[in-house]
Amino acid sequence: MTTIRREVLTLPAAPLGPDNPLPPLRPLDEVHRIDDRDRADLPRDMARQVDYEPLRSLLPVQVRDGYDRERAPGELDALVIENDRLKATVLPALGGRIASLHHKPTDRELLYVNPVLQPANFALNGAWFSGGIEWNIGATGHTTLSCSPVHAARVPAPDGGEMLRLWEWERLRDLPFQVDLWLPDGSDFLYVGARIRNPHERPAPTYWWSNIAVPEHRRVLAPADEAWLPHCPKGVGGTPIGYERRLRRVPVPEYDGVDRTYPPNSTYAADYFYEVPDGRRRWIAALDEHGHGLVQTSTDALRGRKLFVWGTGPGGRRWQEWLTEPGTGGYCEIQAGLVRTQLEHVKLEAESEVSWLEAYGPLEAAPDGDWPTVLRRAEDRLEAALPRADVDAAYDAWRPYADTEPGERLATGSGWGALEVLRAGWKLPGTPFDEDTLGEEQRPWLHLLRAGSLPEPEPHAPPGGTLVARPWRDMLETTAATPLAEYHLGVAQWHGDDRAQAVRSWERGLTSAVDRWPLLRCLAVADQEDGHRERAADRYAQAFDDLCARRTEAAEGDREWTTVTAALGREAIGALLAVGRTADARTVWERLDPETRARGRFRLTEGELLAAEGRTEEARAVFDENFEVADLREGADSIGLLWARLDDAPLPARYDFRMRPGGE
Repeated sequence: MTTIRREVLTLPAAPLGPDNPLPPLRPLDEVHRIDDRDRADLPRDMARQVDYEPLRSLLPVQVRDGYDRERAPGELDALVIENDRLKATVLPALGGRIASLHHKPTDRELLYVNPVLQPANFALNGAWFSGGIEWNIGATGHTTLSCSPVHAARVPAPDGGEMLRLWEWERLRDLPFQVDLWLPDGSDFLYVGARIRNPHERPAPTYWWSNIAVPEHRRVLAPADEAWLPHCPKGVGGTPIGYERRLRRVPVPEYDGVDRTYPPNSTYAADYFYEVPDGRRRWIAALDEHGHGLVQTSTDALRGRKLFVWGTGPGGRRWQEWLTEPGTGGYCEIQAGLVRTQLEHVKLEAESEVSWLEAYGPLEAAPDGDWPTVLRRAEDRLEAALPRADVDAAYDAWRPYADTEPGERLATGSGWGALEVLRAGWKLPGTPFDEDTLGEEQRPWLHLLRAGSLPEPEPHAPPGGTLVARPWRDMLETTAATPLAEYHLGVAQWHGDDRAQAVRSWERGLTSAVDRWPLLRCLAVADQEDGHRERAADRYAQAFDDLCARRTEAAEGDREWTTVTAALGREAIGALLAVGRTADARTVWERLDPETRARGRFRLTEGELLAAEGRTEEARAVFDENFEVADLREGADSIGLLWARLDDAPLPARYDFRMRPGGE
């Protein structure tokens, strides 16, 4: 019979650290969009969904960039669901990630299992880690819940056993979701029932991709003869969305003279979104040279299938090393989503839901040969192991259990769902967001909801995160106009694209604020977005001066103060250097904590500052110290650009994260 139990994983782990306390006011730098030259060739539903409410802002989520690369043995709480054939290990504190899926009869691991926990800057809000199966909800990119806890509990399964239910409130779109995992007795397949609900009285954009990491020395099979490829016109094999804006339809398996279904055959990173014909069974598999591997299949609602490869170029290999331990083997990702590509969002109508069932298990089929024959053999083996009709029947059997109230609680997620349920009075059977999950982050907003006012924070403390949905903005507009309320109201107005009103709110708050730096920083960002770079630099300098003036001796060494000083200082230095005020930038640098200045991100900042001051040799010497920018963004070229200013030699391999052909 299936069992569910707690377990502890011990592995080298880098701590997540604190979130960035500054609200992410700038628009996302990786908004996925299609070049107009390609739009006319898209299927009508795809073109419509590409244009449907792409994400413009991370608010109300905060950026998670406080991690480093100093790994030490750490313990992770895990939940194990197991029958006599399969063992799945789930990490409830890390987005409900399935870290391992082990097939007992063959003693084979079906996934790529990362031997370390190393956060890197790949999620929409920063921290993310590689390996296993992740549940991506919200918007294009890795979910903001990648490194956040979710709720977990035991629930009755359709076969009379137990399911493991995971659920949480997704804050970018304000939607609750759930993932039910169960293993029928004697089954070689893990069943996953998933549901996203829209309790609002208006439609909501919806996004889902299940990302499955598998070893890269595989052949990836999917029932398609064509794929959509975001590509670089100057290169071969494509580059991921976010680097280029072109999209073309390419043949599968061979493109540009190379069989791309073997991940090691691609030189550069690429996304292949398979065009699975209507009526065809939805599945994707990754098989090794002996024909052993993993297959994922689903009901038809989960339409899309995708292959992501890092490529064999130096940048792709460097990223693979960066995300794990060197020498532990690379991985690729096979994925399944609600739509064809990750450029699209689905409209979820008011007070409705979307649900589907996935199945994960072993597959044995010969991977080599001509494409139609390979696919036919694999589909025949899949049908024999798990008939398509059985997947549909399992979905029908699961649906009545989706509303079953959870039993024993096994893990606790955030309190944001509880706050929203209290505000709106929603009834969400099967996914209770109870008041006892409310925490310190929700405390001021609960006070606003119940008492109509925001409580003042501790003296000189950062103002905390802002809720930006329209109901919360309405409450902020009617509460007492304190500097704190004006600050939060301005952030909510900014998110609602009412920028002029946001600036007015922040300016009103300044007239009586004791702590002026949060408001000045917001106004500085507004100036930058409007092209007023000199005024932005002035306001950043004033904000940093005010922050330093508020720090008391007791605050020296306090992590919260160190975090906010580092975040504001980093932005201020960038703004000051942008207008050539190197002396002012140096003043900010000197007031940062020594611990902050020693971090890799700030070693790069120091190199940029030294270069701006004309101290080229000293800036070049920074590279000899082998610094590491822990939160380097995928696709970022700041290291390479600085190096090019300082040295004509090729960029050293340890700093080469460039993902584009030719390193451009």
